[in-house]
Amino acid sequence: MNEIIRNTQASVTNGSLDPQDWSEFRALAHRMLDEAIDGIANVRARPVWQPIPDEVRAAVRTDVPREATSLADVYREFSEHVAPYATGNVHPGFMGWVHGGGTAVGMVAEMLAAGLNANLGGRDHMPIEVERQIVQWMRGLFGFPQGASGIFVTGTSMANLMAVLVARTNALGTLARQHGIGNDGALLTAYASKAAHGCISRAMDIAGFGTEALRKIDVDADHRIDVAALRTQIAVDREVGFKPFLVTASAGTVDIGAIDDLRAIADLCREEGIWFHVDGAFGALAILSPELAPLLEGIELADSIALDFHKWGQVPYDAGFLLVRDGERHRQAFAQPAAYLSREARGLAAGAVWPCDLGPDLSRGFRALKTWFTLKTFGTDRLGAVIAHSCALARYLETRVLAEPRLELLAPVNLNIVCFRYRADDAINREIVADVQESGIAAPSSTTLDGKFAIRAAIVNHRTAETDIDALVSAVIKFGTQRTGGLIEVDAPPLAAQ
Repeated sequence: MNEIIRNTQASVTNGSLDPQDWSEFRALAHRMLDEAIDGIANVRARPVWQPIPDEVRAAVRTDVPREATSLADVYREFSEHVAPYATGNVHPGFMGWVHGGGTAVGMVAEMLAAGLNANLGGRDHMPIEVERQIVQWMRGLFGFPQGASGIFVTGTSMANLMAVLVARTNALGTLARQHGIGNDGALLTAYASKAAHGCISRAMDIAGFGTEALRKIDVDADHRIDVAALRTQIAVDREVGFKPFLVTASAGTVDIGAIDDLRAIADLCREEGIWFHVDGAFGALAILSPELAPLLEGIELADSIALDFHKWGQVPYDAGFLLVRDGERHRQAFAQPAAYLSREARGLAAGAVWPCDLGPDLSRGFRALKTWFTLKTFGTDRLGAVIAHSCALARYLETRVLAEPRLELLAPVNLNIVCFRYRADDAINREIVADVQESGIAAPSSTTLDGKFAIRAAIVNHRTAETDIDALVSAVIKFGTQRTGGLIEVDAPPLAAQ
């Protein structure tokens, strides 16, 4: 019998993927961690972004690896071919899209989560209690009742889709999950502004309504949804037999960061009996700043809120979140009985509502841990101050643009996004954006506003300072001057003078 046990133990050891030499592994792992920390600490020493050379792309395009490779060699390939050519949002000069900068704290928390390798689909273990604690914190921050539910997801695109599904079940009842949306579902209509993120339209598509069921409402001069036009469209739809069921308001539009009039929309939805959802991908976390929180008045009346901790919350990707006022309605949209998911009175299968009852995923990573570490380590006061500072930097960029005759401001600065351009045609401005990105100095993005190509600077990274704003402005002027020979368009006065 002892020989059988020894043979079994040997077989398990030989089949294990653990290191054969833990000391050697530990030394290399420490080196990896040290170099990752150095990469963040010395981030200003490298370009924000750089083009990927053809030979680097070719180096990683290999056949599936059938033979083992030493961890040291794999790490060397990562260091040479992957790390130098990342998106660049860790760098303070990254202002292209609303990507958070992450933190060293979040990085090590992600490492700890990987060590636990916990599946947060369900069952009774502390990682789920950590997620539930964050749900409780979010209830308090947004003024939601105790019965509100919340769940971590990949990002706000998924959270917005889930909100549409919850609103769908609320409108059609749970039988729609078995029988489909049917004739009644074909009459349901939803509403968002023309400035809303494209994922709202995609959510309507995936939920089975079709994109044409989403009414895109005009915006006012401040790029906020026109509430009067929204009210009129709802009335018109009801008159012809449609059934309005969902309004999605924006707390921080994708182009310029506008916040819809949430209080007015909440009142309208309450009058009409319509689900009120807020897409707060980055703007919802303005609730952490006493200076900015008043801009979100009315968000506490929402039926659901979607947001990303990996944006203004500075949590490493990914950490999206959905908060639903009525936890039971949330559960009714996703919970599904299955023998292998039965709940017990005791043991590992104990516990009340599991996360898999609140979303489509049964296999779920421990996203909550890096968020928990971030919130506890820095505190909401400091995170709120970082958010307010990014808005102050946007106002500084605005003043730089308005003071420079060669630049033109294209939209009011609401939060942390500034849309401007060099006074030249769209083609030249498009080249300027690519020039600046390829220079490694900064990484703005672009959009189109009122028919004009805009250079878009979204200031999200907590490391960004006025010197980085100055570097962006100088780079735009430098490349603009090179491409125009110093000539500028003078057909439009600065925005402040209009």
